[in-house]
Amino acid sequence: MNDKKSALAVALLTTAILFPLFCLVLPVRATSQTNGPAPLLSHPSPAPGSVFVHTALGGFILGYDIDRTGTEGLLSEALTLPDGSHNVAVETFDQKTGKTIKIIKQLSNSQNDFVTWGIFGKNVGLVEFEHTKNGFVDKRLYGTLDPVNANKFTGRWTPPLKKDEIIAVVAPSQGVANTAVFAFENGGSNQSVVFSSNVAANTFGPRITLDDPIFDFNFSPVMAYDSATNQAILGSGNGCPNCSPVIGIVDLTTGEQTEFTGLGFGLINGIAVDPVKGIACTTTEIDFSVEFYDLATHTGIIVQLPGATSQAQRGQDVEFDPIHKVFLIGQEFSSTAPSGSSIQIFDEQGNFLESVNGLSLPASSALIALHPSKRAGYVIVTPELTELQSFTY
Repeated sequence: MNDKKSALAVALLTTAILFPLFCLVLPVRATSQTNGPAPLLSHPSPAPGSVFVHTALGGFILGYDIDRTGTEGLLSEALTLPDGSHNVAVETFDQKTGKTIKIIKQLSNSQNDFVTWGIFGKNVGLVEFEHTKNGFVDKRLYGTLDPVNANKFTGRWTPPLKKDEIIAVVAPSQGVANTAVFAFENGGSNQSVVFSSNVAANTFGPRITLDDPIFDFNFSPVMAYDSATNQAILGSGNGCPNCSPVIGIVDLTTGEQTEFTGLGFGLINGIAVDPVKGIACTTTEIDFSVEFYDLATHTGIIVQLPGATSQAQRGQDVEFDPIHKVFLIGQEFSSTAPSGSSIQIFDEQGNFLESVNGLSLPASSALIALHPSKRAGYVIVTPELTELQSFTY
């Protein structure tokens, strides 16, 4: 996992590793729900946007995000050269025009790379620098842009990681001080740890080793952050076609860990949380369904993606719009359009609202970067992965 390809795999949150395991405890009370016609909406029809962000060097994107309250976005890229080396860069872009604002840092003919983890807190960008020696990453450093629109690195972020531990998830958490970080031991047991962090202040909560091996990296767990309770909300599964997933809740202050059996079948591809109402939304792989959980009672409902008829139309990344109280779900192969990809939008009761069609999403769960007040966002574009496309909803 310590090679150049690992950065892209982690940045796009690829979920494709299947291993057998079983366990679990607290049952979820399941109810099914049939989605009726979408209600009449009071905003313009959703649409794929005409604004595209092209990488400045023409390389493939290694992580991206947009400022939810501002005007800029952040991404990292790597352009592979004929000799196997790379031109790599970190850059900011204008959300309105898609044009590059500034190349923050660039390395030419390099074996090193950058990975953008996102924007956190009040417009604080977080970027990882991977130093490579003899084809393997031997050092990882983390820089911050506080704020992103300063268009320069302003500080360091120094997470409490051991030498062989690699970050897999930094949960989206714009607008609140802290986030949750998920890391795993590379090349060993793949045992995982979580902890909280205030990225801007470079402070960290206690390291918490996860008790249940279902949340080890081998099983491609996903994670969201509940800022109201300071909890990491995890989702995982062993990939068995007839096995239910697991929802884990970790108190990032005390280290207390609880879990319950989830709904649906197979791996969990995406997860997001409304911290105000304590609702988590997940997508499951095998049954191409969406689940909504009350985190306090461990109960939930399961609904099917609109028009979906096969696993190919499974849901992927899940993001939450805290202004309009809706969950957005990426879908590589659309079930609401004759071709292409879609974003399917549900309310917190599990009602399907609308589709954003005409996108081109990758097979892995790529970030849906949101600007909630504008009902807009950006997603990556396949197959080259060298550009982002705007959308509205």
